[in-house]
Amino acid sequence: MTKTEIAHQALQAYVDGDRAALEPLIAGTFRFTSPYDNGLDRQTYFTRCWPFHEITQKIDFIRAIEQGDEVVVTYDMTQVSGETSRNTEVLTIRDGQITQVEVYFGWTLPHAASPGGFIDPS
Repeated sequence: MTKTEIAHQALQAYVDGDRAALEPLIAGTFRFTSPYDNGLDRQTYFTRCWPFHEITQKIDFIRAIEQGDEVVVTYDMTQVSGETSRNTEVLTIRDGQITQVEVYFGWTLPHAASPGGFIDPS
């Protein structure tokens, strides 16, 4: 699989509610960063982020750009409520597994979350 195909498969797992399809794509050394999360490990990522599959209805890919170990994907997500949003993610993929994800949807730098922590937006 190309890096773009791995990225698409990982995001499609959220639409399909298929964690078993996502698990082998996520490396043991995985780190996840977003405006609310700063370097989450694999276990924390699944605990915190996997529940979003319940509200994810559809993902439309806008672009995918591969360079070296990275693929940049931009997509529009439609939630079951009908709300839509656009995200861009930079995925680092090595040996067929995602080792790092950076999600961009409007954060500030430096990151407001402490390393390894997250911000509760509620």
